[in-house]
Amino acid sequence: MSETELPEAFAELAPRFGFSRPAGRCLGAIWRAAQAPSADDLVTQLGLSRSNVSTALKELRDAGLVQAARSPGSRKDFFVAPTEPWELARLMLAERERRVIGPARDHLSALEARSADPRAAALCELLDAASGYIQALIRLDPAELARHIDPARGGGKAEKPAPKTSKKKKKKAAQG
Repeated sequence: MSETELPEAFAELAPRFGFSRPAGRCLGAIWRAAQAPSADDLVTQLGLSRSNVSTALKELRDAGLVQAARSPGSRKDFFVAPTEPWELARLMLAERERRVIGPARDHLSALEARSADPRAAALCELLDAASGYIQALIRLDPAELARHIDPARGGGKAEKPAPKTSKKKKKKAAQG
C-alpha cells in the first residue's frame, strides 16, 4: 500500500461520517504514521494547503479523533490518533450522534411541539430510540463495542452453541 492510499480511502469515507475530505485524508495519514506527524508533515505528505490542514486538524480535534502532543525540545505540535480501529469507530459514532442525530431529534421535537402532529411524534420517538442506542454504544469500551457489533471479531471467536445430545446418548452417559 502506498503512502497515499490509506489517506485517500479515509477521504472517501469521511463525508459519510460527517467529516470533510481533507479531515479524512489527515486522519488516514495520522493513523497510518509510524511517528506522529506535524501539520507541516501533513502539508508535505498530502499536498494540501496549510489552511486546509489546519481546518481539518481542528475538525478532528473537536471530534476527539486526534490529539496534539509535543515532543521534547520541539515547539511543534505532533498529532496522534487512537490506534485501535474500534476506538475510532466509537469516536466517529459519538460525533455522528452529536452532529446529525441529536440536532435532527431536537428539530423534530420542536416541530412536534408546534404542530401536535402524531407522525412527527412517532419520528421523534424513533430518533430518541436511535439516539439512546448510539449513546449506549458510545459508552462501551472498544473491546465491548467490537464484541457487541461483531462477536466473531471482537475479542476472539464467537461462542459456539453447545452440541446437542440425543436422549439415547444422555441415557448411556448416565448408565456408564
